[in-house]
Amino acid sequence: MSRRLVSRWSSLAVAALALLTLSACAGGIPFLGGTPEGTADLVFYGEHIHTVDDSNAGATAVAVRGDQIVAVGDRDDVASWVADSTRVVELGERALVPGFIDSHGHFAMVMQMLDLLNASSPPVGPMENIDQIVTAIQERIVEQEIAEGDLVMGYGYDDSLLAEGRHPNRDDLDRASTDHPVVLLHVSGHLAAANSRALELAGFDESTEDPFGGVLRRRAGTTIPNGVLEEVAAHMILAPMMESMGNPSPMEFAKSVKKGVDYHASFGITTVQDGASSMKLANGLAALAAFRPLEIDVAIFPAFRSDEDAFDVEELGYSRTYTNGVRVAGVKFVLDGSPQGRTAWLSHPYHAGPPGADEDYVAYPMVKPAFYKEHVNRLLDANIPVIAHANGDAAIDLMLEGIEEGLGGEMKDHRSVTIHAQLTREDQLDDMKRLGIVPSFYAAHPFFWGDWHRLSFGDDRAMRISPLRGALDRGIPFTIHNDAPIVPPDIMRLMEIAVGRKTRAGVVLGEDQRISFADALHAVTLGGAYQYFEEDTKGSITVGKRADLVVLERDPALVPVDDIGEVGILETIARGVSVYTAE
Repeated sequence: MSRRLVSRWSSLAVAALALLTLSACAGGIPFLGGTPEGTADLVFYGEHIHTVDDSNAGATAVAVRGDQIVAVGDRDDVASWVADSTRVVELGERALVPGFIDSHGHFAMVMQMLDLLNASSPPVGPMENIDQIVTAIQERIVEQEIAEGDLVMGYGYDDSLLAEGRHPNRDDLDRASTDHPVVLLHVSGHLAAANSRALELAGFDESTEDPFGGVLRRRAGTTIPNGVLEEVAAHMILAPMMESMGNPSPMEFAKSVKKGVDYHASFGITTVQDGASSMKLANGLAALAAFRPLEIDVAIFPAFRSDEDAFDVEELGYSRTYTNGVRVAGVKFVLDGSPQGRTAWLSHPYHAGPPGADEDYVAYPMVKPAFYKEHVNRLLDANIPVIAHANGDAAIDLMLEGIEEGLGGEMKDHRSVTIHAQLTREDQLDDMKRLGIVPSFYAAHPFFWGDWHRLSFGDDRAMRISPLRGALDRGIPFTIHNDAPIVPPDIMRLMEIAVGRKTRAGVVLGEDQRISFADALHAVTLGGAYQYFEEDTKGSITVGKRADLVVLERDPALVPVDDIGEVGILETIARGVSVYTAE
């Protein structure tokens, strides 16, 4: 990367080298010497190989040498690559697919939250009511001997699933502690709940005005904050706390990166995104990877939220290629909030908005439109990819307007991405195709929040959440994602939801928007590679491409739709090296 690395991260990398060298598992580094020419390191034979490449569909054998796929075909085609040193895998009933590509997630947040209190509801976490959350906070303070005044933080609470049907507020969290600042991140990642101590430290009181793009919810009939914070207000209290958590020692940073890599690899992911990132994280990962390449690729998209973030494009260090598994792959904007938090920005009112909302409530933008359009224009001019978080159709309108104005009538291969694209209208799909925009649909929503969306938006809109079939029928390249850590990066479950679209209550949320397993697999492999401008090197089992592969315990194309998510990951191979094996 072109940006100068500060000395802190350089020392971090030195310490990380020692840690990772000691912790490297067997087989973690490819052996580069002594292999005869024409000999494969690894060969798969089987009847359940999904290549995601029409030119070699039905292949029953794959050979890998180093980090490349060197042969794909039948047994006879591949047999000549086998030697005594070759690892030969007879798949039997197991399946082989390309490595999964995370089209949108938050690698750094996953790193941080793996060690936080999990306040999520089933199936992600244990919490079914607010009392359980309060008790868990109290127990965590005692068990971890958290000093008075130190932050206690959790993530994942979901007011739509808690028995009380509401957010925890300052009074609830004060029951957990008044000696510690306590903050819980909402499952959407766009709201937070804070106790009185945390509000005091943030300077939030009855005289605090709502910031642009955010809301401090108030106690009924007063201006006193009730502890529930939306969007920019939540970011204002979370940012300094996350920053303090984001200053680990070099050893701690290296451990967190390793844990994050291993966690994603356990789901078959060989390319992961850090959306809404920072240059600090980019530089830290680059310094770490310089001494020992990351086992999987990390594509970093720093966020432009304000003029303070929007530095010169030359400072980004944007590159189409990875250096030791790390690259800055573009820039992210956040245009609105979340459907599950009822802060997605709509063109028509919510069917049911947040508590106390007016009948004409449509939520609000997260950035000033002029700011977004100005910087999209300069990024497009510099051929730097743009991804924009836009859930509601009003936010999607803004996303489309910015891209169209930025292109100025010139059509080029920019592949700007509408992240989430939940409430995309039919006319907006037409515009995405016309403008060459790639929608990345948050296709896990029908299960996790489909029943909630029926209340929030009414059935006409809820049934079209993540219009996958609409995009497919138009020939629009699209991807699907989990948005980890909002939900775990479970690609198998994601594909099941995209194919079946069943809610928790068992309702099919828009049968006409369902897609096939083959289409879902394409979206998390070759579709993801296309989104990243990496389709020539990743995303399919094709000769000459990277040996990113996943071994599944059975063929998901042959199981009932409701069982796709139960198909286990047995092994993940990245760059020809086994980076995860099931116990």
